[in-house]
Amino acid sequence: MTVTTTTDRTAPSSTGAAVNPPAAPVVPSLSRLRPLGIGEVTITGGPWATRQATNAAATLGHVEHWLEREGWLGNFDATAAGASGADRAGREFSDSETYKLLEAMAWEHGRSGDPELDARLRAIVARVAAAQQPDGYLSTAFGRPGTPERWSDLEWGHELYCLGHLFQAGVARARTAGPDELLEVCTRAADLVCEVFGPQGIPSVCGHPEIEPALVELYRVTGQRRYLEQARLFLERRGHQVLAEVEFGRAYFQDDVPIREADVLRGHAVRATYLSSGAVDLAAETGDEELLAAVVRQWEATVARRTYLTGGMGSRHQDEAFGEDFVLPPDRAYSETCAGVGSVQLAWRLLLARGEARYADLVERTLYNVVDAGPSASGTAFFYTNTLHQRVLGTVPDADHAVPRAASSLRAPWFAVSCCPTNVARTFASLQTLVATADEDGVQVHQYAPATIATDLPAGRLELRVVTDYPHTGRVEVVVERAPADPVAVTLRVPGWATGATLTDGEDVREAAPGSVTTTRAFTTGEVLVLDLPLQPRFTAADPRVDAVRGTLAVERGPQVLCVESVDLPGERHVDDLVLDPTRAPEDVEGGVRVHGWLRQQADPAWPYGEPTPGGAAGEQVSVLLHPYADWAERGPSTMRVFLPVPGAPSAAS
Repeated sequence: MTVTTTTDRTAPSSTGAAVNPPAAPVVPSLSRLRPLGIGEVTITGGPWATRQATNAAATLGHVEHWLEREGWLGNFDATAAGASGADRAGREFSDSETYKLLEAMAWEHGRSGDPELDARLRAIVARVAAAQQPDGYLSTAFGRPGTPERWSDLEWGHELYCLGHLFQAGVARARTAGPDELLEVCTRAADLVCEVFGPQGIPSVCGHPEIEPALVELYRVTGQRRYLEQARLFLERRGHQVLAEVEFGRAYFQDDVPIREADVLRGHAVRATYLSSGAVDLAAETGDEELLAAVVRQWEATVARRTYLTGGMGSRHQDEAFGEDFVLPPDRAYSETCAGVGSVQLAWRLLLARGEARYADLVERTLYNVVDAGPSASGTAFFYTNTLHQRVLGTVPDADHAVPRAASSLRAPWFAVSCCPTNVARTFASLQTLVATADEDGVQVHQYAPATIATDLPAGRLELRVVTDYPHTGRVEVVVERAPADPVAVTLRVPGWATGATLTDGEDVREAAPGSVTTTRAFTTGEVLVLDLPLQPRFTAADPRVDAVRGTLAVERGPQVLCVESVDLPGERHVDDLVLDPTRAPEDVEGGVRVHGWLRQQADPAWPYGEPTPGGAAGEQVSVLLHPYADWAERGPSTMRVFLPVPGAPSAAS
């Protein structure tokens, strides 16, 4: 395996080229692929550029407004003033939303250089820094008058979880603007964590993993190995029943089985993906192949048996958790937006470590169908959970009031637990860092959007321009803007669904099988590689062990899952009245994808059970437009469905 060194600031890397740490959320010291940062990749158009612009213009300000309005920012002022915390605003973990906003602002400022955004960021950092105690402790929910004592509730208190998000904000700021006050706040807090939870300290962990990947990244920025060793301690302790039993069981926070012994992700889905991300980070820094293999094994089992078609993770509402294998009910999907973000973070780390296209496939699926579904087109309302089957018309939330998490049937402006808006904000602000990577041979393009890519390779400078209208069309042009005289490799991902793709290089046209396709040669300025991906819509069936959707089909087009909404049915009939005709292929038409089928007769029997009779199609024939799942509910309240029933299954005789 070729290993790329990414964090040595002074010596040449193993590629032979001098390397500066990229401005990216994940920068492993040793990896199969080297991430390309904000200064190396720019998204210049398409839906992801629109998302980034909306995030900058609307979402960041919206989040800042609500943090101020709800008093979560004011908690830092009260802490700095020595006021009692008896009437503190928000949940015990609300500090983390400020930190995630700071991280999003740091990435966005690094992308745009906006001086007004920089001033807002600095103002919030000053308020946070003022609340830090002399020994480095920082929390508005613990350790001050009127609040519980420090570290007194490791199961539910989220103290270390919040600090993890603080550290990630500090890392983002250091990588985009250089070390400043925020990084100083982080290192003081991290030093205290190492003292309190080190080898001779409290032998426990946080109920919500997050500090583990954050400590590794802080190590990567500062070079302080004690942070890496503390991350190792936290990861190795977990699974040895160091936390108290809770009503959901120790699997809820992955304290049931050591991470090296587990076979699948389980428990709270966000916790599981964050913990696994930290494990991959640790493995990358230490060369721990056993640990990396354990996470790969768990990821493979989870993707094969516990992941929704959209890429969503988590099917249980009561504990926001994974269900058992193949228990994936669409109408009870929890599929939290934050779990989608966590899944992207984990798959990206595995891609860097292993270099396999399947990880980028899941990143793409989850971005298009979970992360993109979370926020409204305006960037000021959000889904917390992402159902695949909405049976009742939603209620439009009041734009001036926060709602309980998961209680909103339509996108809401804010939640009492508002982890999802801030997670989306930091993801979109750093989205370009998921587009491409490099190694000693060349550049790999993983996500397709109009973009510029420029980086230094051992052979010299390589600059590419990606021209595409993906995912509306499947044509991806990669234009060589500058290239070394010596041969370099340009690798393009071919998604797993893209059977029949081709790559055109001048007069040469060749098949591009799912996985990736590489062209290695000496390029000249102006040359173009053209990847053509087949985007015709397709029917998708679930594994028959997924009982909840047996006898149904979904429709996909490229990376996007499609859905039917009642607003597109005659008379706005309920989506459950639609029966799909599987003998007629879905068709690309203006405005969407058209499918054919029937509307069921609506008469209800006196008793819905009886002798089985052959299933069949009955009712009014219809043609219906389907639209991307991520856009559902943008046109107002509707019922919605992804998996559509087909004729043939026996039904009860009436």
